[in-house]
Amino acid sequence: MKFWNQEIETMSRNALEANQLKGLQKTLRRVWGCEWWRNLLQKRGMSGPEDVKSLDDLRNLPFLTKEDFREAYPLKMSTVDRRELLEFHMSSGSTGTPVVMAYTKNDLNQWADTMARCFTMAGLEAGDAFQIMPTFGLFNGGFGCYHGCRKAGLFCVPASSGNTERQIKLMRDFRVKGFCSVVSYVPRIIEKLDASNDPDIPSLRVGVFGSETFSDEMRKKIENRLHIECFDIYGMTETGGIGTTGQDCSAHAGIHVWDDYYITEVIDPATGKNVPDGEYGEVVFTSLAREAMPIIRYRTHDISRILSREKCACGRTHIRIDRITGRTDDMLIVKGVNFYPRQVEQALMEIPGVKDEFQIILEEHNGMTDVTINVEAEPGVTGHTVAKHLRERLGFLPKGDVFPVGALPRSEGKAKRVIRKKLD
Repeated sequence: MKFWNQEIETMSRNALEANQLKGLQKTLRRVWGCEWWRNLLQKRGMSGPEDVKSLDDLRNLPFLTKEDFREAYPLKMSTVDRRELLEFHMSSGSTGTPVVMAYTKNDLNQWADTMARCFTMAGLEAGDAFQIMPTFGLFNGGFGCYHGCRKAGLFCVPASSGNTERQIKLMRDFRVKGFCSVVSYVPRIIEKLDASNDPDIPSLRVGVFGSETFSDEMRKKIENRLHIECFDIYGMTETGGIGTTGQDCSAHAGIHVWDDYYITEVIDPATGKNVPDGEYGEVVFTSLAREAMPIIRYRTHDISRILSREKCACGRTHIRIDRITGRTDDMLIVKGVNFYPRQVEQALMEIPGVKDEFQIILEEHNGMTDVTINVEAEPGVTGHTVAKHLRERLGFLPKGDVFPVGALPRSEGKAKRVIRKKLD
C-alpha cells in the first residue's frame, strides 16, 4: 500500500482531532480579523473566536452558504493582503455572480498536497504519464490536476477538454497510465475506440472522475470496457478545488476526507442539526489551514453520510463518507415521488442493451410536472422494457422513447442530463 504522506494519512484519531481543534481555533482567529467575516458572524450570533473551546462547539457556529460567497464577490472574503494572492479560480454564476476562490502560496501548496495524496492513492507513481482532460482556465479542474501532477512527480499530459480523437492519440503516443475527466465524457472516448481498428489503450490503468455523481453500474461498465480502476475524487470551488476534500482508495469503501485539512459534518438539510453517523444528510465542511479564503461550516448541498471513523483496509485513518448520491438542490419531484438523476442512471444501467446516454426532460404545465426519459439502446430494446424497469425502480411510470446509439445530443464536457421546459 502506497502513501503520499504516511505519517499524516495514518495518524491516530486522537491526534487528528487534537490537530483539528488547533486548526479550527486558528481559522476562527484568522477570519475574525476580516471585517466582512466578522460582520457576518456577529450578525449570526457569534461573539468571538473564544466561543469555540472544543470540537463539539463547532455545532453552535453559523453556516456559510454559496449565497455568502456571491455576496462577497470578488474578494471581500479574503483574509490576506491582496499582494499575497497568487491565483484564483471560480465557478460559473447561475445568478450572474460567480463563486471565487483565491489562493496564497501556502494554499496552492495545500492543494497540490491533497492532489498528490489522491493520485498516490489511485496507484500512480512518479514518472507515470497522467492526462488532464478538465479545462484549463477559471474552472479549477485542469489547474488542480496540474498542481497535483507537479507535486507527485507525474509526467503531465495537459490535454484539456474536447477533441476526443486527439485525446486517444495522446494516450497512445505517450503511454498514459491515468487520466482525469468528468465521467460523462468517457462514453465519447469509448464510442471512438469502438469505431476504430484499435479499440484498446494498453497502457491505461487508472481513471479519476470528479464534478459529477455516477452510479456503481456506470463505474463497472467503464472499468470492464477500458480495463482500468475508477476513482471518485471530491472537491469544489468553495473548498479550494478538485481533490481538496478527498477521494476513495483501492478498497472503494467510501471517500477519505483529509481530516488534517477539513472537519466534516453531516446535517439534516431542513433543520440544520447534525445527524448520527450512517444517516444521510447534507455535507458541511470547515477548513483548518486555508489562508486566503477559509470556510466555516460551508453547506455544500451534497447528500452523503459518514460511513466510518475507523481505520480503513488501506491503512488510512481519515474519516470516510459515502460517495455523493445527489444534491439537495437537484432532487426531482414527479407525481409525489422524490428521486435524483443518479438513481435514473443506476436503473438504466441495469437494463441489458441500454447505453450510457440519456435525458431527463421535465415539462411543467399548470403547476403539474411530467417527466420524459429518453435513452439510447441497441436494437431489440423496447420502450416498454425501459418504462417497466423504471417504474419498478423509481415508483412511477415516466414517458420516454428509445433511440439508436448516437441519436441523442453529445457534449465534450459535463453532460446535461436534466432539461427543464415550461409549457404555456
